[in-house]
Amino acid sequence: MLFTSYEFILFLVLVFLLYYLIPKRFQWILLLIASYVFYSYTGIRYLAYILLTTISTYLISRLIGELFITQEVYLKENKADLSREERKSYKAKIKKKQRKLLVLCLLFNFGILAVLKYSDFTINNINSVLDLLRTGKNISPLGFVAPLGISFYTFQTMGYIIDVYRGKHPYEKNIFKFGLFVSFFPQLIQGPISRFDDLKDSLFAEHSFDTKTISFGLQRILWGFFKKLVIADRLLPAVITIVGNPDKYQGVYVLVGMFFYAIDLYADFTGGIDITIGVAEVLGITLKENFLRPYFSKSITEYWRRWHITMGTWFKDYIFFPISVSKSMLNLSKKCRKRFGDAIGKRIPVYLATILVWLTTGIWHGAAWNFVVWGLLNCIVILISQECIPLYNRFHSRFKVGHTFYYRLFQVVRTFWLMSFIRILDCYRDVGTTFRMYGTIFTRWNWRDLFNGSLLELGLTMADYMVLLFAVLLILWVSLASRRESFRERLASWPMALRYISYFVLIISILIFGAYGVGYDSSQFIYSQF
Repeated sequence: MLFTSYEFILFLVLVFLLYYLIPKRFQWILLLIASYVFYSYTGIRYLAYILLTTISTYLISRLIGELFITQEVYLKENKADLSREERKSYKAKIKKKQRKLLVLCLLFNFGILAVLKYSDFTINNINSVLDLLRTGKNISPLGFVAPLGISFYTFQTMGYIIDVYRGKHPYEKNIFKFGLFVSFFPQLIQGPISRFDDLKDSLFAEHSFDTKTISFGLQRILWGFFKKLVIADRLLPAVITIVGNPDKYQGVYVLVGMFFYAIDLYADFTGGIDITIGVAEVLGITLKENFLRPYFSKSITEYWRRWHITMGTWFKDYIFFPISVSKSMLNLSKKCRKRFGDAIGKRIPVYLATILVWLTTGIWHGAAWNFVVWGLLNCIVILISQECIPLYNRFHSRFKVGHTFYYRLFQVVRTFWLMSFIRILDCYRDVGTTFRMYGTIFTRWNWRDLFNGSLLELGLTMADYMVLLFAVLLILWVSLASRRESFRERLASWPMALRYISYFVLIISILIFGAYGVGYDSSQFIYSQF
């Protein structure tokens, strides 16, 4: 059930009406039922996987939580009889049991994800090695189909149990409420990846009909539809044409493809997140923002603090920090300091943790080598940038240009194109083809094709380009206007007549200029594949 399909709109209307008509104490139950109905549209059999993750995580988190309670009761009852060392020993014993339970849960659930999403990728690579060795043997692919959104709900759920293990918050005693946290339908397919302590209060609370909240939510949904239907789906045919014909579209077309895909991906992903946050807001539920004007970033590090924010913080909190400050990593750092000096020794934990984070990030995006290379290229650029900080500081101490508008603009443009070069690996899906296309930018000089009408052969008419131009300028204007104050708050201060004219124009623009597929449904959201 696509967010921009008629079925989803009808589904939302029905959920919204029931949500505010039924007794408030039943609202979260309605959301649980609605979430499972929504997910069942991807296939009834896929419900088994999300149920496995929900039940296993609930049971193990309960065991971990009860061990905390057992520890607290035991230490309180025997406070006078236990020495400091005995208390410490008892806590270590409990922590060891909890750690075993945590590892069991992580292995089981990440194991499901790995088998469904990465087994055939692993088998294909093993077969490639066997072919090189000329063994004459091959392993048959398993042919599993990964359920939609499995990476999102698995990461969200595993973040929950890690937080329970760390004592960040108590475990949820109600399995059905926990099931709603795992399956909440707006964020189920493409995020954001929520934390339990951030979401629980508004997710399980009783909500009254609030005109302002509902109005803001509907505005956000409309804005998401506009991005998706008017920009992303309109631009998609040109991207497909360019990357689908690498032998024909080379040189300047590769740059055009990078530029188009950057706009397409941004409009598609942020449009989907706008719909997600808007739907939740209409229900009175608050979700974390997932984007903060990423294309205004002045470095790749800053870009990843602004793009898919919840994913970045997940990798930072649950992989980077635990690894970089782990006992084994600190011991390795200590040995390297003795052997190679402090300068190298202190970098070892950071570098290894960063490499592992980006390797995992690439694999998270897809079971293919292009995503692995994509992740490692991001890692390389970030590490090189960190090493160049002293050079940057020396440059800025000599040339006082760092705070000028033109230098900041240069940084933004540089970051945009650098990310576009890396991101094109998403499109060609073949590492060799991608680097061959990079080469044609410098070897095939066909820049005149930008001005001789050839761009009209990419599946877009002049009218399409005009619509895209005005739509992108509108997004740019809204983004700039939102730097100091929420645009929706500013819109709320406008006269009522002007506000409703704006809504009407936005709706008419979606209906008239939206690009629709067969049956008047839009294409699938790009991030749904992850």
